[in-house]
Amino acid sequence: MTLRPRSEALYQEACGLMPGGVNSPVRAFKAVGGTPVFFKSAKGAYLFDADDRKYVDYVSSWGAILLGHADPRVIDAIGVAAANGTSFGAPHEGEVRLAREILNRVPAVERIRFVNSGTEATLATIRLVRAATGRSKILKFEGNYHGAVDSLLAKAGSGIATFGLPDSAGVPKSITHDTLLAKYNDPLQVEAILSANRGEVAAVLVEPVSGNMGLVPPDPGFLEELRRLCDEHGVLLVFDEVMTGFRVAKGGAAERFGVKPDLLCMGKVIGGGLPVGAYGGRKDLMELVAPLGPMYQAGTLSGNPLAMAAGYAALSNANQEQYDRLEQLGARLEEGLSRACKFESIAAQVQRVGSMISVFFTEEPVRDFDDASGTDKPLFAAMFHSMLDKGFYLPPSALEAWFLTTSHTEEDIDRTVEAFSASLREVSA
Repeated sequence: MTLRPRSEALYQEACGLMPGGVNSPVRAFKAVGGTPVFFKSAKGAYLFDADDRKYVDYVSSWGAILLGHADPRVIDAIGVAAANGTSFGAPHEGEVRLAREILNRVPAVERIRFVNSGTEATLATIRLVRAATGRSKILKFEGNYHGAVDSLLAKAGSGIATFGLPDSAGVPKSITHDTLLAKYNDPLQVEAILSANRGEVAAVLVEPVSGNMGLVPPDPGFLEELRRLCDEHGVLLVFDEVMTGFRVAKGGAAERFGVKPDLLCMGKVIGGGLPVGAYGGRKDLMELVAPLGPMYQAGTLSGNPLAMAAGYAALSNANQEQYDRLEQLGARLEEGLSRACKFESIAAQVQRVGSMISVFFTEEPVRDFDDASGTDKPLFAAMFHSMLDKGFYLPPSALEAWFLTTSHTEEDIDRTVEAFSASLREVSA
């Protein structure tokens, strides 16, 4: 394993300052072992660590970076915004510009409210669907992660799944009493739950493409069936597109799969790498939000000028040609990784939607949380470290998706496949 003395020293100091030495759990490398890498800069598709080593990056700030790190157009927009003031606590033109861009891309979003994180977006959306319906229960899916919202941490994905936790300590049972759980890609179970709780469920909340138990695509017809069942039972359909929004297509998963939700949660890409979130949807629902309606939600830094400028620069420069390129790069990586696994006789499933991809070491396709949980995580950890030593930074967990940017090149993809094949030989020897 490659030595990284500066990262090691920083980590030791950080452990005396922050829980686990990190500000988000998966960064601590507990799922793969070893010392987390500390980075000092990034450019395009590459990261540079504290020990001056270079990596091809497939974390991409967990999907927030679409055009590549430090894209000049985004950096320039942030600089101009910062020179005019970092926060107003008042309306400004940047909010209007980014809102217009999002509404033009997503027909399901007729009104939008900006917040500061994906977690805040889902929290507000849950409050809104309850206000709109007068019902309290929320149906979510095992392995879907919707931010660190107390009521949604039951069998959540992302870090909760990585650490093998069923939920989070500190969340009273009374908080999750109204959270109903279904298996992802199982519409029959959804129908049974809605029927058993008729007139009590406010919303079905779903990652249209699950990226928090690794990349798990919806089965053909799954999202369409959710739409039908919600209509039949008078339940609101909410897409959590914090991860997929403006990544899997120009208009997100709603466009890619042709299913119109009632409300959407957004984040990541719409901030251009800065902290941001948003929720939006039908006009009649969004007009229940204060100051027009009785559902209260507020935030001092919501609509922050720097985040709005960075998000607009990222989205306005991501045209259809860029999305076509991401699709081509994703297909090239998928084919190469699949070929390498077959050549090395390693049982694996390479699953992809657009520029999101995962490698699961298992015999059968992964369709839900149980499937994802049963994959060979020690083999993934060994592969992760082998790739890290070769200069490729992958998500440090078998249950997280990889992300491409428009800055990745065909050469990056081919070198990744070559290194991946070599790593498989090493770890399976």
